[in-house]
Amino acid sequence: MSSIAGTGSTPDTPGNAAGFSAGETSLAPIAASERIDSLDFIRGIAVMGILAANIVAFGQPFAAYMYPSAFLTDHGATSEWMWIAQFVLVDGKMRGLFTLLFGAGLYLFMERVWERGGTRWRQMWRLFVLMVFGLVHFILIWAGDILFYYAVFGFLVVPCLRWSARVQLWVGLVGFVLGAAFYALNMTFLYAVADTPMGEQGDLVEVRAGLLEGKAEVLADDAIVTGLKQEGDYAGLVAYRAAEHWMDPLVNLTLFALETIPLMLIGVALYRFGFFSGAFDPRRMRFWGWTGVIFGAALHLAIALFVREGGFTYYMTLAAFVGWSPLPKLMMVLGLAALMVEYSPRWTGALAERVRAAGRAAFTNYLGTSILMLFVFHGWALGLFGQLTRPQLYIVVVLTWAFMLLWSKPWLERFRYGPLEWLWRCLTYGQIFALKR
Repeated sequence: MSSIAGTGSTPDTPGNAAGFSAGETSLAPIAASERIDSLDFIRGIAVMGILAANIVAFGQPFAAYMYPSAFLTDHGATSEWMWIAQFVLVDGKMRGLFTLLFGAGLYLFMERVWERGGTRWRQMWRLFVLMVFGLVHFILIWAGDILFYYAVFGFLVVPCLRWSARVQLWVGLVGFVLGAAFYALNMTFLYAVADTPMGEQGDLVEVRAGLLEGKAEVLADDAIVTGLKQEGDYAGLVAYRAAEHWMDPLVNLTLFALETIPLMLIGVALYRFGFFSGAFDPRRMRFWGWTGVIFGAALHLAIALFVREGGFTYYMTLAAFVGWSPLPKLMMVLGLAALMVEYSPRWTGALAERVRAAGRAAFTNYLGTSILMLFVFHGWALGLFGQLTRPQLYIVVVLTWAFMLLWSKPWLERFRYGPLEWLWRCLTYGQIFALKR
């Protein structure tokens, strides 16, 4: 992979009315020979894992993602332990890996642009296209979209790409820790007011009443959405989402900013240090990888057991996901990334190649999964929304994983890109690229 040594003097300003310099006429997407296999491998694992995290919100009311009592089916002891397993091993970790890779991808893309004489305006346009994809995904397909805020945060990270890798790493780490402290203080306060005797004192009684009202509003909104999905009223669902939830993508910006921007910067720095291409000592990678995963998982388990002991209350589960888990999550995300970089070259064979292929088509697999879930759960199709228990939802996950692994490799043997990867590239560069090999 080429470096940007010697490109520090490249002008980073628009060169014409379209916002791109004349030197960009030779720009093209990255070639297969230039890909870093570990990135594709991690991306493949992450896109599969994101489905495992999101499946509850696909097949049950959205609040059920965190709050087991929102399930429309039985959520007994077995499902509670599955909640714990998912919280420890999956929730937030797959999104974290994806965020690291998104940051690395921002820099990888700019390496090529700078090398060919281009400017960051190409990247800005690329992110704008992604933002449009995210809005379409949110309004027409699924309310749990992450593409919109990835694009918006990408706009903020692009101006930081000229910083030194060391500065990017430290700003990312310090920013993440400060964000974790902010989330912990706020979410712990909400939990304490809602679920402990603290909420029975003085003015906090009114605060508790407001929190309980907010919870009731969330569950009532879920009930409306549930009715629309089960009735198969797709047009009504889209209209309701556009009318009542058009602010949600903007709210998500405030909810995820202090996690996502720092992780993107860390991903940029790690890419520049050679983390993803095997530049680090293998023994240290294994040591710190396993250390991060084991200690992070242990802390997650302690949080999960505390939540179980407390009865999985609404604000306790919210605090666990948003307030108490960021630092353990960072340990696990970096640990998992290190282990995947270290072990992925050793994992060969048909299954490994299919995971890498799923990673190369991760954009298509991410959006394609959301479309597939429409057919599985909505009333105008199979109508399984609210019908499956947590164990049954995981069966849907496994079957969808199999579908991802089955289609991605044969497709990429015949075509250069996944379908949506190709469309994104064409829109990014303003030209039609050859799709078929």
